[in-house]
Amino acid sequence: MLAMAGHAMARHNHQPDSVQHPRSLITANPMVLNYRFQPGPDSVRREAADPVVEWFKDAYYLFASKSGGYWRSENLKDWSYIPCRTIATIEDYAPTVLALGDTLYYLGSDNPRIFKNPTPQYDTWEEIDSKFTIPGHDPAFYLDDDGRVYLYWGCSDVEPIMGVEVNPSDGFRQIGEPVELIHHNIDKYGWEVPGINNEEQRQGWNEGPCMLKADGKYYLQYAAPGTQYRIYGDGIYVGDSPLGPFEYMENNPMSFKPGGFIGGAGHGHTFYDRYGNLWHVASMTIAMRHWFERRLGLFPVVLDPVKGMYALTEWSDYPFMIPQCKVDFATFNPFMGWNLLSMGKKATASSSVAGHSAERAVDKKVETWWAASGGEAGEWLSVDLGEPMDVNAVQVNLADHNFNVRPPHAPVIYKYHVEASADGKSWNKVADRSDNAVVDAPHELFVLDEPVKARYVRIVNDGAIAGSFSLFDLRVFGQGNGMLPGAVTGFKAVREDGDRRAFSFSWNPSEGADGYVLRWGTSKDALTHSVLVYGDSYKARYFNRDSDYCFSITSFNENGVGETVFFND
Repeated sequence: MLAMAGHAMARHNHQPDSVQHPRSLITANPMVLNYRFQPGPDSVRREAADPVVEWFKDAYYLFASKSGGYWRSENLKDWSYIPCRTIATIEDYAPTVLALGDTLYYLGSDNPRIFKNPTPQYDTWEEIDSKFTIPGHDPAFYLDDDGRVYLYWGCSDVEPIMGVEVNPSDGFRQIGEPVELIHHNIDKYGWEVPGINNEEQRQGWNEGPCMLKADGKYYLQYAAPGTQYRIYGDGIYVGDSPLGPFEYMENNPMSFKPGGFIGGAGHGHTFYDRYGNLWHVASMTIAMRHWFERRLGLFPVVLDPVKGMYALTEWSDYPFMIPQCKVDFATFNPFMGWNLLSMGKKATASSSVAGHSAERAVDKKVETWWAASGGEAGEWLSVDLGEPMDVNAVQVNLADHNFNVRPPHAPVIYKYHVEASADGKSWNKVADRSDNAVVDAPHELFVLDEPVKARYVRIVNDGAIAGSFSLFDLRVFGQGNGMLPGAVTGFKAVREDGDRRAFSFSWNPSEGADGYVLRWGTSKDALTHSVLVYGDSYKARYFNRDSDYCFSITSFNENGVGETVFFND
């Protein structure tokens, strides 16, 4: 059954009048962090993954795997890096932290050593006399509102997610026996199956647990099927007590982003901000130089009594605002409604190397990149938007081509500027890092004070680097001058007879469309998942075997989003 609906740039279309969009609080994924280059002879790549965020003493603290330290923020957008040498296990994977009283506690994977710090803005951690003896991978602390503390862990294609109560007053000694909480179910849940398209008929990795309590219910989160895939996501089991029993949430996975510029939204942590809003911070994948080449993403979260818990990932690599007040993400739209103007446009460059031509910087995917022949000052890349358009923001995604950086290393400093022109002759700077001496940010969104009318956007290298000046993508956001794309016709959703976890989708190309947003959920009023598709067909194997689904599809282009067509399975 097909039906039509009006257009809106993002999933929600109502914004409270009291909530403004200060430009200093607009961001886009990947998060703007100094992702560290990793040790080892097998690859040269940056990495941060398996994140956890804790609000503690008027600041957020962000910890992630293999980062040599952690970050501090007062607004969830601007993060300051704190190198750490006093935590002996800081290089362990998948850390967890616990805010208990006036102290923050830290625990890494596979080593039951616990550290504490009442002032984590300083690197002054001390090891406690830990009596916790289980060396679990991917640990996760949880403090219940009755003051009792629990610890969860699990990272395996065989073993389940586990949990146990611990006593922080006695060195976090475990209380009772560990409980098996989440088992593998690839026959039921297609998103747990590994493979680029969930096609490998073997158990995936269930890992990265996290616990959250909301409205009297306990939400036990876990990740699957593997961090190297775009289909890496986080699911939820719901129960009435911290150690279960738990029931699978039908609209799983709650955090999922298989499409767009950068994919993946797994092994994350759901948390309350200082205002009581829910957010999810998670691992995103590049996985070209190494499986573990990863970044971090931040996503708003909705908790609905009918739809359950779900993260808003649909436009999350487009600009969005981080509100500094209490909002309801079920009705409040944090996304700015700025369209991607640079996708597929003509790109030219000062030079290029084989396999990394200029058009790779406008092809809408982080897995490819443009690279100049070297890192000398003066190398540049230019994008022709086709005609002058209103430009609101530019996202620079530096690719580190031909670098040879290993930890410990100083900040990797790029010096460059971004300029815009209406005619290709007169240029104005819209972003300036030419005098940069301290900022190490391979991904950065520059929001203009006012929209600029520009046809050409160019980035120029201003300082020699020991590698090639290179970009995953130079992404230009704003408003096009043309018409919205036509509505989708001929939409079909066909479930495979032999495998109810798989659907094939097809439709007629819409006039003027750059791409399509395919949404799905367990009812027409609960389309809680989405994927951006570039083409007129799509096949996915990540559905629940025993769930019935509804779908919608919406065309979009640089001018906005068109009509929505609904389809009931």
